[in-house]
Amino acid sequence: MQYETMHIGFDDTDSPRRGCTTYIAALLVEKLSKMGVQFLDYPNLVRLNPNVPWKTRGNGALCLRITCPMEMDVEVKEAVISEVEQNSDLEWEGTDPGIVFLTRKKVPKEIREFASKAITGIVTKKKALSLIKRFEAEAVGFKKGRGIIGGLSAIGETLENDHTYELIAYRTPENRGTPRKIDAESVKKMDKETFPETFNNVDAETGRILITPRGPDPILYGVRGETPRAVKKAFKIIKPLEPI
Repeated sequence: MQYETMHIGFDDTDSPRRGCTTYIAALLVEKLSKMGVQFLDYPNLVRLNPNVPWKTRGNGALCLRITCPMEMDVEVKEAVISEVEQNSDLEWEGTDPGIVFLTRKKVPKEIREFASKAITGIVTKKKALSLIKRFEAEAVGFKKGRGIIGGLSAIGETLENDHTYELIAYRTPENRGTPRKIDAESVKKMDKETFPETFNNVDAETGRILITPRGPDPILYGVRGETPRAVKKAFKIIKPLEPI
């Protein structure tokens, strides 16, 4: 049986009212794992230039790097396209999801350079499509398909330099849109026991909990740290007061 390496990048799925690109990544990890796909790395969350005028709510693009039997190629791509389509806020003006599939082991230098420009400046969809065609990748766009830019950028940023880790806990559907419930004292305890390996957990001056977002997205909390071990330790200490 022959195997292939596939880089799957996607972006521009959320809106100010709902959605979260990392949540789609989590759903895909579950779905692809059940299909027998092997992951080559943790999901890569790449923060693009936050000052571009057409970003959605956030500026994070995602890449999943996998290996699978060549005969599963179409099945994997269909699963990804379906999950992105079902979980993007397509009714919101300005949400223009895009997916890129690059099937090769190494990410070409030109795509890595494109990613660097997307992180620090502004790049065009035309340039993204040019690279996609040149390296025989595949792109799928919804509406204006601007997320193709972020999808290719996420593929190109291989995180070989300094980077951190984030462990995210998601809310169950029935609790989304309601006030988040988490034991604040457990978060403070976690911060004391894991800092500086984890960071930005608690405001030192006010004591305010910083790991819970304020928006309508499905995230209950997210812990950032220097190593996978550190964020896993934090997860074991935190006490959510609602299902995750």
